[in-house]
Amino acid sequence: MIAILTLALFVTGSFIIIGMLISAPTYSGRLSDHFDGKKFINPGNAQAKGLLDVFQWMMKRQQGPWTEKKESAYGEKPQSIITQGVKITFVNHSTFLIQIDGKNILTDPVWSERTSPFQFAGPKRMNQPGIRFEDLPRIDFIILSHNHYDHLDIKTVKNIYRIHQPNIITPLGLKSFLDEHHITSATDMDWWQEVSLSDSLTIQSVPAQHFSGRGIIDRDATLWCGYVIRNDQRTIYFAGDTGYNPITFKEIGKRCVPISVALIPIGAFKPAWFMSPIHCSPAEAVQIHLDVHASQSIATHFGTFPLADDGKDEPTVELTKAMSEAKLDTETFLALKEGEGRLF
Repeated sequence: MIAILTLALFVTGSFIIIGMLISAPTYSGRLSDHFDGKKFINPGNAQAKGLLDVFQWMMKRQQGPWTEKKESAYGEKPQSIITQGVKITFVNHSTFLIQIDGKNILTDPVWSERTSPFQFAGPKRMNQPGIRFEDLPRIDFIILSHNHYDHLDIKTVKNIYRIHQPNIITPLGLKSFLDEHHITSATDMDWWQEVSLSDSLTIQSVPAQHFSGRGIIDRDATLWCGYVIRNDQRTIYFAGDTGYNPITFKEIGKRCVPISVALIPIGAFKPAWFMSPIHCSPAEAVQIHLDVHASQSIATHFGTFPLADDGKDEPTVELTKAMSEAKLDTETFLALKEGEGRLF
């Protein structure tokens, strides 16, 4: 990794901090139909806003209220394994523990206090993780949706790797980044590629509408994605981080039917003019639920880190409204509390 020792305006997923600009390894492997040799491209060529738009947003920010609740209780210690059905436990933000077929899978694990390259600046944790780090069962797999700091927390990934030695599933380009951090168990995947996790489990990378970058010189240099995990009885869809694209989600619904449980983001959606290319609103999350024909959905990407202008409770309030407008039962699309798990 090359560290450029300069003070810079550091732009990541949906927030800004002032700090040391760090460049990350970029993808240099085989071409795909959504890689032009320098950067990856969204379906339909949707693009995140540029630096001038970032300044415009920051100058006019009207962030809703956030209250820190560090005294919140941790959830119960998870069972070591689940052999019947699938149990999904919300940890925080986009971190879930998925227990299926005797395997334990973590999505985008974050236990750090801030989603930032530093722990003195950047979006600060407002709730405790729902599971104590030391209470984690043996972790067999980590799946990473992309390299933004609120999804790829390298400190957390290093700690899990040191203790559990999991295999890690990554979008194209992230393997080399993890290799440089001496995490050598990663497998890169392109959209629609499928690999086996065990004799009974497979995982498939699916498209998302987002972007990547851990600095301002590696934007879109690595891929972003969602994942579909399957066994003979159930299909779990983890959407990762995404804006709304009807063609993409209808295609996922068609190719991955039936989806038993979908994990869909609802937060960091305001202001819409700035966030909508890369983050979906709660109403759009409900539409994704419908587009992919999910039997059950669970909300992600809310309530932990203040990344945009929506307040802490806005995503869940707006989700309830959107579900009512779509005439969906309240149990159809759940917003779990940290540490809360459901067995399906």
